[in-house]
Amino acid sequence: MVAVPESHSGWTFITSHARVLAAIADNPNARIRDIAARCRLTERAVSRIISDLEQDGYLSHTRDGRTNTYRIEPGKVLRHPAEAGLSVASLLSLLVQDETSRLRKPVAP
Repeated sequence: MVAVPESHSGWTFITSHARVLAAIADNPNARIRDIAARCRLTERAVSRIISDLEQDGYLSHTRDGRTNTYRIEPGKVLRHPAEAGLSVASLLSLLVQDETSRLRKPVAP
């Protein structure tokens, strides 16, 4: 059973949309429940975010039985004018690399 996400107050550097996109980049077959747990969001919030990303062409999915396989459009340009010209791939290269580093266990001497 997946734990209920802890609440958070205040601002953060990374948006929920970016967190969900990074979780999908890490595992394109992830279930909404697993994405929600990783991002500390509700399943309903993750569903809305995935819908937003699909509606604007950043993400698509194919269904195979009960499993969704997501496909990110890496060349799609970020929405905010301050990030004009930056692609989704650029954003994900930062987020996924950092996540991978964070999950690595330190090597014992």
